[in-house]
Amino acid sequence: MRLLVVEDNARLAKMLAAGLRDDGHAVDLAADGEAALDRAFTQPYDAIVLDWMLPRLDGMGVLRELRDRDIATPVLLLTAKDDVESRVAGLDAGADDYLTKPFDLDELSARLRALVRRSSAAATSNRLVLGDLVLDLSTKAVERGGSPVGLSAREFALLSCLMLRKGRIVSRETLLDALYDEDDTAPASNVLEVYIGHLRRKIDRGQEKKLIRTQRGEGYRISAD
Repeated sequence: MRLLVVEDNARLAKMLAAGLRDDGHAVDLAADGEAALDRAFTQPYDAIVLDWMLPRLDGMGVLRELRDRDIATPVLLLTAKDDVESRVAGLDAGADDYLTKPFDLDELSARLRALVRRSSAAATSNRLVLGDLVLDLSTKAVERGGSPVGLSAREFALLSCLMLRKGRIVSRETLLDALYDEDDTAPASNVLEVYIGHLRRKIDRGQEKKLIRTQRGEGYRISAD
């Protein structure tokens, strides 16, 4: 997933980014509300982790601006406020979920996965299924025909991006965004083709039904049709 973390506490932001990247996600950071909007208006994200108390524009202001622009990206609001009135205010402003500080990183990751599943109209469990291909977002396990498939973190991120949009064409830009974030060195021009080749060897080789399709000039899609 491509995630935006909006947090003005540099230490916490660095910890969140490291943990989410370890889970195979691409993470961009913003330290204030205005920077968050600049990113969200120009870059599609699978989800946004948004702190309530921010300089320049607070989390509530960011939420209202996003929703006023019809940006429906799922937002997980982080705050030290744990009273009912604050939770209600955050949800009414457009947050999709709410997590109070201090929090557990595993819980935050699980909540993000749930938000993305709901927004993508995927299955209501952690398992994404396409024919005999099964991907578990929580355990990072992949199986084809009941046999485990070993994937690297970036291969898993690429397959997740395709599976969350199964049946639809996914552009090269969207797939590259799922693999790399702003702190990464610019990838080589053919890196996506290399990773798609790895996936095809691991997912489709020896299978009667090939799942990963190239849409020339447009991108790739995964489909059992």
